[in-house]
Amino acid sequence: MPEAIIVGGGMVGLSLSLMLAQAKIKVKILEANRYPKDQGTALVEYHSNFDARNSALSRRSIHIYQQLGLWTVLQQYATPILEVQITEQDSFGHATLRAEEEHVESFGQVIENAWLGRVLLQAVRQSSYVELIDEVEVTALTQNESMVEITAIQAGEPRVFHAPLAVAADGRDSKCREILGVGAEYYDYEQVALVTTVQTSKPHQNVGFERFSPLGPLALLPLPGEYRRSVVWPVKKGEEQQWLGEANDAHFLAALQHAYGDRAGRFEKTAPRFSYPLSQVLAEKQAIGRVVLMGNAAHTLHPVAGQGFNLCLRDADVLVRYLTQHLQHHTDIGTPHVLLAYEKSRLKDQQRVIRFCDSVVKGFSNNHPILKIARNVGLLAFDRIPGIKPLVASYAMGLKA
Repeated sequence: MPEAIIVGGGMVGLSLSLMLAQAKIKVKILEANRYPKDQGTALVEYHSNFDARNSALSRRSIHIYQQLGLWTVLQQYATPILEVQITEQDSFGHATLRAEEEHVESFGQVIENAWLGRVLLQAVRQSSYVELIDEVEVTALTQNESMVEITAIQAGEPRVFHAPLAVAADGRDSKCREILGVGAEYYDYEQVALVTTVQTSKPHQNVGFERFSPLGPLALLPLPGEYRRSVVWPVKKGEEQQWLGEANDAHFLAALQHAYGDRAGRFEKTAPRFSYPLSQVLAEKQAIGRVVLMGNAAHTLHPVAGQGFNLCLRDADVLVRYLTQHLQHHTDIGTPHVLLAYEKSRLKDQQRVIRFCDSVVKGFSNNHPILKIARNVGLLAFDRIPGIKPLVASYAMGLKA
């Protein structure tokens, strides 16, 4: 039976393992952190009142989870986006996308990572094809013509793992990428993302907002519960401290109200804020012999358009399709030329998303009066010129990848 090792058991690694399991490929997941205790058939306990992290799943991502048989469960914790409004603070430009006008059920669905991770973890634990090995520190990775060898430490004891294919999904600062000697292109946006959940006086009505302000692009997305919304707000590095901590709740809500306006009514309550430095990290290679870089180890993007995780799921989906097709005629799952073909097939989609996210951030961070007028004229044109919205909506939903 074909076997693979995945280094990194976050949401990308867990999702990929389930795709591989569906293709009847045995998987070992090596995760540095400790997983929550196994609750059997029950999800790990979680109270959904307020939680900072979330993912905006595109329609393509939803389709992937439907194929895995998980969407019926995930749907309980997700909120559809029926409308998207794009505006800029103190400016005249605006654009609106409506799912009804694009003849789709929704543009995607927002789910808290706390729920997504729990559902994925439960599914992995129930799979006979996947073995979870947590609290593992990878110390070495070597490969030859037929096998990958990974040396690690678990509970102070050395361990060695072998498989004909390894996937490094161990994050932006990937240890595997470093061991393999693969360089990466770094770009520091000099921004920090403030991430939280808020309660507003007006119901969200399944509307998502992207609002550009001098502080940074503010995303406000609907969450389960009529008045709950997620906030992702990139601000200039160094400015985030004034809004972190419970003592600064009122100050944060006032700043959010000023940047966003009154479209959501009053911002009445906020969860604790979390901050994450923002950078773009692009690996120079994604297929190295019998090893594939996946997730943030391959490409870490600015969250401005919420496309990063969706791009990673498309990568995983395509990789499994390549492996499945190859296994119909061959037994070697890690054949290097197949992995190189996978890498080449993904470059167009990846580069398009990378360029889009990067250009949006840089384009709206320049407050020169002429550029600001040009941006707002562009938003108005986008809102009115026939044919543009369906194309943009299709790309955003992951249907044109």
